[in-house]
Amino acid sequence: MAKRMIKTKFTLDEVVEECTRRNSDQSEDDISDEESDVSSIDTVAEDLFLDGGDVTLDKQSNETDEDWEPSSKKPYTNRQDDSTSSEDKPQTSPTQRDSASKRPRGKGRARGRGKGRARGRGKGRARGRGRTASTSGQAEMSIPTSEERWNDVDVPDVTPPQPTFRPTKSPGPQLIRTANYTALQLFQLFFTNSVLLTIIKNTNDFGSTHHSNPSNPWIDVTVQDMLAFMAMVIYMGLIKLPSITDYWRESHLYSLPFPKTLLTGKKFLRICHSLHLSSLVDDAANEQRRGTSEFDRLCKIKPLYSEIRDACKINYHPGQEISIDERMVASKARIGIKQFMKNKPCRWGYKLFVLADSSNGYTWDFFVYEGKLQGNSGKGLSYESVMELVDTQLLGTGYKLFVDNFYTSPSLFCDLLQKRIWACGTIRTNRIGFPKTKINTLVSKSLRGSIRWIRKDSLLFVQWRDTRDVFMCTTLHTAHGGDTVQRRVKDADGHWVLKNISVPPAVKEYNRFMGGVDLSDSLINYYKVIHKTQRWYKTLFYHFMDIAIVNAFLLYKDLTKGKGEVPMHQKAFRETLVEELAAAAKIPAPSSTPRSKHHKPVHITAHSTMGRLRCRQCQAKTPVKCSSCDIPLCFVPNRDCYNEWHDANNL
Repeated sequence: MAKRMIKTKFTLDEVVEECTRRNSDQSEDDISDEESDVSSIDTVAEDLFLDGGDVTLDKQSNETDEDWEPSSKKPYTNRQDDSTSSEDKPQTSPTQRDSASKRPRGKGRARGRGKGRARGRGKGRARGRGRTASTSGQAEMSIPTSEERWNDVDVPDVTPPQPTFRPTKSPGPQLIRTANYTALQLFQLFFTNSVLLTIIKNTNDFGSTHHSNPSNPWIDVTVQDMLAFMAMVIYMGLIKLPSITDYWRESHLYSLPFPKTLLTGKKFLRICHSLHLSSLVDDAANEQRRGTSEFDRLCKIKPLYSEIRDACKINYHPGQEISIDERMVASKARIGIKQFMKNKPCRWGYKLFVLADSSNGYTWDFFVYEGKLQGNSGKGLSYESVMELVDTQLLGTGYKLFVDNFYTSPSLFCDLLQKRIWACGTIRTNRIGFPKTKINTLVSKSLRGSIRWIRKDSLLFVQWRDTRDVFMCTTLHTAHGGDTVQRRVKDADGHWVLKNISVPPAVKEYNRFMGGVDLSDSLINYYKVIHKTQRWYKTLFYHFMDIAIVNAFLLYKDLTKGKGEVPMHQKAFRETLVEELAAAAKIPAPSSTPRSKHHKPVHITAHSTMGRLRCRQCQAKTPVKCSSCDIPLCFVPNRDCYNEWHDANNL
């Protein structure tokens, strides 16, 4: 017998709600990859970072800061069974409910990784983290008030208090300005003897362990060998050849006399393969910590890395205008610290955050980005990187810092101002704290050179129309003044003419002082010593050499100009440095031996092929040495190094 149907009466609102609820009842399996937001928080942060943004400070306009909760199916129940009556919660119109239920899930948040690229965030994980880390004060700054509007140039602006420059040291080289320094002496301020001896010791330990065998035993690298190796590396930056072995080829097309006077090609390659900066004991101890929070990704460069950072800060003090920017060191090695920046000329490599003097490009401080934040302030990578580099105890106060839109944020500028550091930079309009009002903003018909501005206490936000709109944030400038800039525009007849247009003081000083790191990069890239290597720490070793050479050149240039002399160009400085390194690598002649002393060739061992040593004259293996000088020398018909060496040393 058929079961009797029970009729239930529903209101119109209840029918609409139940229909919309069923339309929105999709299971996790029914959602397509394009609609799904199943991507990890790290993936979203990385995607935004690749676009040049900061996941903590950049906020998309169509998103809220509320944590996302996964939708869950609700069984069909009678409206009268709900524990909460309609009187206890606000009513929503059917149109609003219908639009809310049909809103695409995850659109506006997904970053287009495509099918199969998601990292699998578990169900119920919040997807708004990183964007909710802002303080309540920052959130309040984003809410436009009734009085907030963009002002034009007719409205006067106050002139903020200008910084009083109080550096801890006198700006410029921290050397005796009246003394004469050679290129090698300036270079050794960064590659000190202690660092060089440490590298030699670690290289010998690594070479004797990994590159030694009975048929080809490891011969320890000496100080002279390392100096010759470094001279050859710098020489390769001046003279470019396709392959390293081409520098020692005997062909008339490639015959270069200078490399042969330094060291043999085999010795150069052997040092190059065995070059090691850290000790094997430290490497083994650090490897045992892999997978833990104590693991140090930069362990293999730490001896040189720490020393050269300190040397850069000790030997020079920057002027009032400084800038911070990132630098990419090209590499395709498979290691976690390698980064990808699609908007950079060098897209794959190691990322360095650099603080440079805006006047000459001197690299005052830097650090290698390890792929994770260094601090725990919760304010993002851009905030942490600036605070890591700006050390007021070493710098002093009253500095003017210039940064680009990756770093600029109201939170950062306010905290810098508390440390007596003034700042200026371009800013993203979606950054937390940027004014959200559209009242009196520039429109499409606004003329080139139009200016709009808003001041919030010590922060000034400026909008300027050039070929496109430029947005600035600053704590040290006024909104507008009498500054102008020339632009090529078409007149009424269609001819290109120069025209003066208004420019805010913030934009003019930003264009003047922001290029400190770019200037440093240009000086490095002219004659950079880096060449391809499979070891990531060797790539950074060569880059540290470039930093030391460029900084030494800038010290020389400053000292020379202080004496009223004309300094040489960087190429001539590098050539001089190569010659001085080569001269230092020459083994000093032994003390004169009286002619009456008997010199004769003797065999090193009783076997002709075992126990041979490198000839002091030609670097080939020989079983013969001088009995008096105790120096291995070839003594064969086609290679009489024994007599040649004794004649050259008057023995």
